[in-house]
Amino acid sequence: MEQESLITTPETPSISNAADISVICLYFLAVIGVGLWSMCRTNRSTVGGYFLAGRNMAWWPIGASLFASNIGSGHFVGLAGTGAANGLAVAGFEWNALFIVLLLGWLFVPVYLTAGVITMPQYLKKRFGGQRIRLYLSVLSLFMYIFTKISVDMFSGAVFIQQALGWNIYVAVIALLIITTIYTMTGGLAALMYTDTVQTFVMVSGAFILMGFAFNEVGGYEGVFDKYMGALPSRTLSPAPALYNISASCYLPREDSFHMIRDAVTSDLPWPAVIVGLSINSLWYWCSDQVIVQRCLAGKNLTHVKAGCILCGYLKLLPMFLMVMPGMISRILYPDEVACIVPEECRRICGTEVGCSNIAYPKLVVSLMPSGLRGLMLAVMLAALMSSLASIFNSSSTLFTMDIYNRLRPQANDKELLIVGRVWILLIVGVSIAWIPVVQAAQGGQLFDYIQSISSYLAPPIAAIFLLGVFVKRVNEQLHRLVFSLRHSKEERVDLDTEEEEMEKQREAARQQRQEEAEVAAAKNGRLENTLEAEDLKAAPSYGWLSQCVSWFCGIRTGSQEQPEPSPEEKAEELRRLTDIAEHPTWRRVVNINAVVMMALAVFLWGYYA
Repeated sequence: MEQESLITTPETPSISNAADISVICLYFLAVIGVGLWSMCRTNRSTVGGYFLAGRNMAWWPIGASLFASNIGSGHFVGLAGTGAANGLAVAGFEWNALFIVLLLGWLFVPVYLTAGVITMPQYLKKRFGGQRIRLYLSVLSLFMYIFTKISVDMFSGAVFIQQALGWNIYVAVIALLIITTIYTMTGGLAALMYTDTVQTFVMVSGAFILMGFAFNEVGGYEGVFDKYMGALPSRTLSPAPALYNISASCYLPREDSFHMIRDAVTSDLPWPAVIVGLSINSLWYWCSDQVIVQRCLAGKNLTHVKAGCILCGYLKLLPMFLMVMPGMISRILYPDEVACIVPEECRRICGTEVGCSNIAYPKLVVSLMPSGLRGLMLAVMLAALMSSLASIFNSSSTLFTMDIYNRLRPQANDKELLIVGRVWILLIVGVSIAWIPVVQAAQGGQLFDYIQSISSYLAPPIAAIFLLGVFVKRVNEQLHRLVFSLRHSKEERVDLDTEEEEMEKQREAARQQRQEEAEVAAAKNGRLENTLEAEDLKAAPSYGWLSQCVSWFCGIRTGSQEQPEPSPEEKAEELRRLTDIAEHPTWRRVVNINAVVMMALAVFLWGYYA
């Protein structure tokens, strides 16, 4: 029983005063206000409006949403934790993305737009034909969302709340999910992107404030480099290492802690892997992952998409200074906790025996920040968690609804698809909660290592398929507006799945005919009266006020509110608008110049910290 008492959460919550709670309440009011505003001004009652925001988003919510979707609470906890344990090199994961995100805007998105797709599996189906590759990628993507994104973000957000409020980790997870799931299910992609913009502002502002406090505490920027190598837990001076058979490498900072480019053979992050291997992983994530690409597909035009990618790239410069270095400072200030080595002590401090580097960032917040600002930093973590989770929920819902459920029920209308997408969110949340204990115990307590180790197995083959599809014309002849070199082609393209879709329409027509024949037979037998009454009730335009409120809140139109099916001419015009990649020459030059400037800055920083 005494052992169990050692693993409970902190006895006194660190965020419990009126100032902190007021800041958190103001944050929630701001997010809810923006969410309601965006819900009222956007169309959530159609598949295109809910999943693609009607392709009407400007560059600034695109860039902010790309950053917010990527930077979840897992980054704050994971980057700071790995920085505390191993030094600066983990920032290479962020700075590598500066170049890859430009490939997304300049090379990949134009092809996805001209292909006229909503999901990445849809693109593969159009490019290579058949259903198996589409279904395989959909299922694989959903598994990766659960095991490398959703559960990791939930766990890392719960770690912070556990440190700040003293809540049990599962209570924290459930509380977070209730909030996030509701606003994800009710709002469409447009609502998520506007709230992501608010979340990005909160994250960056709060992280800058904490960075200032942290650097001030260790004597400025130079203080990090002077003191980090001496940040050792006090138990290293006792017989503990020998008693527990602990290697010196477990508690001594690495000799190359301040190098971005590390030894190709002996280091934890060899430079070939960082430059080549990481680029492959980044190509999968930034150029073919549904969460990221879906935001770009919502842009007003290609120039707005490119500008959004540039904004995201500039923001990706910040994690080195806002997360990695503060994690190193946390080890300097609290070595006995952040760098603990005795299993029993680690279990008492953070609930796991494999190490407590994951508490580096939350420990810094609850120990350094004054009242009010601690509440702001909790809001930062909530912003990171909610924006990332909401983005993943929406994208996984899109994948399941459009690529799996729509395959099973090709006759499903928009209303049915929207309902199924929302129900899927509830299911995937439950599976993710069950996976949290595995994440907690994995990878020596370093969360970011867990994320990369899982994705590194699955990302390369997916990246290879998309590279072949977008850039290699010799794979098949299904090419027009599906490969980069033919993105402006005016030739007619007969999709490979046309024949299959025609067969599905024929099967549906046959099914409807059988249903009509059955109704005629029932009428002859005098059993049609009840059916007609049921149909009258179903078609009645009047609904109860509670039903109408729920329908409005979820963006589902009922009765007389339902829009008629668009005509073939309207569908053709909408398809032309969605697949247009024309750019104004002046603005095209502006975004190209900005891309060159950003790459030059990234090269300088890589060289400076190499």
